[in-house]
Amino acid sequence: MSRSSLGTALVTGASSGIGATYADRLAKRGYDLLLVARDASRLNALAEKLTAEQGIKAQVLPADLTEREDVRKVEQRLRIDEDITLLVNNAGIGPKGALLEDDIDYLETMIELNVVAVNRLGIAAAQTFAKRGKGSIVNIASVVALIAERFNGTYSATKAFVLNLTQAINAEAGPKGVKVQAVLPGLTRTEIFDRVGSSFDRFPPTMVMDVTDMVDAALAGFDQGELITIPSLPDNADWNAFTAARSALGPNLSHNHPAARYGVPGA
Repeated sequence: MSRSSLGTALVTGASSGIGATYADRLAKRGYDLLLVARDASRLNALAEKLTAEQGIKAQVLPADLTEREDVRKVEQRLRIDEDITLLVNNAGIGPKGALLEDDIDYLETMIELNVVAVNRLGIAAAQTFAKRGKGSIVNIASVVALIAERFNGTYSATKAFVLNLTQAINAEAGPKGVKVQAVLPGLTRTEIFDRVGSSFDRFPPTMVMDVTDMVDAALAGFDQGELITIPSLPDNADWNAFTAARSALGPNLSHNHPAARYGVPGA
């Protein structure tokens, strides 16, 4: 079997949902795959299916990314395998309920997966690809990064971390030839709610996007060179206005005296 000219895409959380859909779409584009998740049997089944259907090379790397030893195993593969040209940093878990009612140990596990693992793999990819002068990183965040008051605080904070990390990686690695994207889905129909004993039925159907539509939109944004892709946002001018408003704060975020409005003597 010939090696893909596009290289290999390493996809985390690839056993189902967004990750499995990315694997399918990337295989159809001609990428070879390195699939990462805890469930080895589902990974193997997906790898066999995509190999047979698309004629690509699909490998599996079982790993529990809530365990730091397993994260380092994936990181090492990412750093030494020169065939890897794309990281889809997707693995993550959602909340069980409202912040004041959730299990704090579970929330800490969420941070391990949604933040610690994403951070380590994202930075490892950025360092590795920057040295090569090429490569791509897709980090899966969420629109709740922008609306913290309307969702579980720990979960929205993890996704805000992913958004900020992506923007910072792009500032450093973008000029060195690394293509970077953060994807901010809204509600997406996957297993994430089933796993925590919840349901999409409590949301209006007009708010819940099919996972294939979400990934197809995200890849369209990737093709268009978007740094931030919000699949459901009708007019990107709204995001540009948000970014401009944030940038406008810049000149006044750090001075050698408090603002006069606080009435501090000598200000």
